[in-house]
Parts: sequence; C-alpha cells; structure tokens
Amino acid sequence: MNVENTGSGGGQNVPTRAAVILPWEKPDRLDAGRAAQARLAEAVGLAASIGLVVVHESIVPLRGKRSATLFGTGQMAAQGAAIEEQHVAVAVVDSQLSPVQQRNLEKTWGCKVIDRTGLILDIFGERATTREGSLQVELAHLDYQRSRLVRSWTHLERQRGGFGFLGGPGETQIEADRRLIDDRMVRLKRELEHVRRTRGLHRDARKRTPFPTVALVGYTNAGKSTLFNALTGAEVVARDQLFATLDPTMRGLTLPSGRRSILSDTVGFISELPTELVAAFRATLEEVSEADIILHVRDASHPDTDAQRTDVEAVLQGLVTDGTLDEDWKLRTIEVLNKADLMGGIANMMVKSGMIAVSAITGEGLKVLADAIDARIAAGMVLADYAIPTSDGARLAWLYQHGEVIGRVDGDAEVRVKVRLMPADRARFEQP
Repeated sequence: MNVENTGSGGGQNVPTRAAVILPWEKPDRLDAGRAAQARLAEAVGLAASIGLVVVHESIVPLRGKRSATLFGTGQMAAQGAAIEEQHVAVAVVDSQLSPVQQRNLEKTWGCKVIDRTGLILDIFGERATTREGSLQVELAHLDYQRSRLVRSWTHLERQRGGFGFLGGPGETQIEADRRLIDDRMVRLKRELEHVRRTRGLHRDARKRTPFPTVALVGYTNAGKSTLFNALTGAEVVARDQLFATLDPTMRGLTLPSGRRSILSDTVGFISELPTELVAAFRATLEEVSEADIILHVRDASHPDTDAQRTDVEAVLQGLVTDGTLDEDWKLRTIEVLNKADLMGGIANMMVKSGMIAVSAITGEGLKVLADAIDARIAAGMVLADYAIPTSDGARLAWLYQHGEVIGRVDGDAEVRVKVRLMPADRARFEQP
C-alpha cells in the first residue's frame, strides 16, 4: 500500500517505511513453538504483502511483559533509535498489543504502531472483493477498534480510516463514539446475515444438483490457489504472497472416472489468527463444513511446515467447538504436500502414509491426487440396481449425470442398470 509519507518525501506519495519487531518469549523446550527467525520472516512477509517497505527488523527477547509498554525501558530505547535512524513511519509489533501499550509505544517512538491483529485486518480489508468479504472485514475491524477508539483517546486526532490502520486516501473515517460504532455493527450484522442466507440458498441449490464438494484449506501462501488453477483450469489470482485469496471461489472439477465435483478455494489460515476474523469469516468457512472432502494443502518446502500444520488444525478444531464443523472432519481430509518442485521433486521427499506430494507448478503428482479424490468420493458412494423402463430416458440420463454407471443390460422393455450413487442422490432418485 502506498500512502502519504511526509517523513522525507516533501508530502509526495512514497512507499511507507516500516519496522517489524518481534517480541520473543523463548520457549522452555527447543521443540516448542516456531523458531523466532521463521516467525519474524512471516511477519515481514505480512508487512510486505500490503506494500510496506521494511527497513528495520528485529527480534526482541522478553523476560517479562510490561503492562504499559510490553518492552523494557532499554529495549524501547534501542528500537526507538533504529526507528528514528531509518525514518520509520509505521512500526509493526508482531504480538497483540493492548490499547494502552499501543498508545504508549506511539508516543515514545513518534510513529504509528500497529500489532499483528491490526496488520492482518488491514490486509484483509485491502484484499476483500465480494460484498460478503467486505462486510466481514469491516465488522471485524470495528470489533477490534471499538475499545481502542473509546479507551485509548477521547478526541479524534488519532482516528484511523475505515479498514485502514496505515491511513491513506479514500478510507472511511470511524467516529470515536461507542454508540455510532455499535449502531454500525448492528447494521453490518444484519446485512451479513442476509448475505449468509443467500449463501445458504446457493449451497442448498448445489445439494440439489448435486455434485460432491472438495474444499481447499491450508496455511496462507501454501499454494492453494495455484493448485486450484492446476486442477480446474481456472484463472484464480495466485501470487507468491500472503493472503492473496480471501473470498471463496468455486469451479467444476472433472475427476478421472468422469465424475463431476465442485472445488472450493478458501481463505488461508495463519498462526494467531485474530479472533475477530475467525468469528467474522464463519460464513466463508462454512464451505469447509459442507465439503465431502477437505484437502489440507501444505507448503512442504517451508522450514516451519509442521508448525503451520498445527496452526491450521487448531483453527479447524476451533470450528468444531463452536459447532461450525463436525467432529469427523479429519476422516474427510487428505493432506497434500505442495511445492515438491522446490524440493527436487517428489522422489526426494519423505511422504508419510495418507499424504500425497504434488507440485502445482509442474503438475507432478496431480494425477495421483485426482485419483485419490476420486477414490475417496467413490468410497462414500452406495451401489444400487435399478430397472428403468426403456421409455423413461430422463431417469436413465439422471443416473448417468449423478452417478457412476458400472453395469448396464438393455432389454426390450427395460434397462437394468448397476450404478454407484452418493447416499443423498440415491434417496432422491428413489423418492416416489
């Protein structure tokens, strides 16, 4: 994001210079949590993905958290000196800051300060393209800002823009008034509920079609959109960038057996996903709850891939707790180890049972993955025999469209058909 930075540009629009600071509480065990360097690299990637130019990055070990400033006095001074030297306009603290901590750091460092939650919300606000996505982001943003606008300051000198923590032209101003914020949140929830009902109608319509659904989930930048394009031939935006996809996209997918299914690309997860966004994006994540198969796409080349896997599963398990996702989601999940091309090919990878290695870029392993999806869908189908009158071509065509015909005997008066069907399709076909 290019915003006005007058620190050295004379009022002209120039890229915003930023510092990324990671407060690091060293784990007691070496194998606990993610490595500090990997976490810092992720935070720098988040900042860069919204157009910030990171000119200073630092890991600050914490022996204890200060309630007023988070950091110790010496640590604040050292970071402040680097911020001043590098003419930093925005300091990103990769942690959750209280309103008081944020205000005090801004006063001490003389620049705007945002925390991890604020940065992720800013990215989501910039990337959301559909009506639903925009509503969800604005609701999450207001929920986050509500306490900060009211409790951190009582005037409008520091108010932030609609979705923007970084400022910039064209952003809606939020009045620092609890009643106005609450009224707006009520309206947003009402609008979002209408959008969710519409999505529910669309989902019901797909069930009546119906085709089995396959949902892609995974850590942000794991290559979900690239895999989506490779499997479906679509042209969904796929960049080497965190949170390139926010709004769910669906396309038809023809499997090796000729069976049709629907593939859904969803928002990427991340460690410490803001609770405001987990709640606000529940409607989006319902696509995962309705899926017959879940493809958990992992970046096998990432040094922190195991920790990323844990983060994704933690978010999904959280959806079980609030009733959005059923408890047997793991039984419907296939782990896909993506980016094999960055590891010298599948032959050089350690692939455990139940996992499938692929490269969405080169296409290696995609046939195996498609066969696995096909087999998993077939395993959930039931075998049925029907005698269809030769005059009833419509019912026969319906079976071919919705099932997998594996046997057929044509007679003078009827056609004997052996077909595999999804349980819901069988019930629908056999309705009087």
